[in-house]
Amino acid sequence: MTFQVGEKIVYPNHGVATIENISSRPFTGQAERFYLLRLNATSLTVMVPCSHAEDLRLRRVTRNGAMVRVLDYLGEPHRTRQQDWKDRFRENTEKMSSGGLLEVAEVLKSLLILQGGKPLSFREKKMLDRARHMLITELSTSRGWTEPQAVECLEQALGKARLHLPERM
Repeated sequence: MTFQVGEKIVYPNHGVATIENISSRPFTGQAERFYLLRLNATSLTVMVPCSHAEDLRLRRVTRNGAMVRVLDYLGEPHRTRQQDWKDRFRENTEKMSSGGLLEVAEVLKSLLILQGGKPLSFREKKMLDRARHMLITELSTSRGWTEPQAVECLEQALGKARLHLPERM
């Protein structure tokens, strides 16, 4: 998968980024092409070898059809699952790293359900905050909305499942 300068993409676990430049540089004795990414949330820049883009699961911003499926999922009634916190954390970490927006939504929803019954650990609170951020930024980028509009949309979807989007940590 190749990207173009100016294109908005998703860098899993970090959120939406803009490709600012594509350049060639020597790397391990050979010329390697790199994407220069600017993370929209923090304005940090990251250089990613083009040959590793697939391994890192860089992807285009989710289109409207897939976004509708994510919002529908967030609004569905939920089932509670009993799971050891270590297994749950490992599974959620894998989902966050997968790069898929539906997987990020699954993490958000499962942590919101869990939070309704007991306090989350510090690490789970951070993961919930990161999942929240990733959903908001990708929804706002995909739809051309402001972040408050994206928050409102997520609130409406979660409200159908009697869940509430938490404030940012």
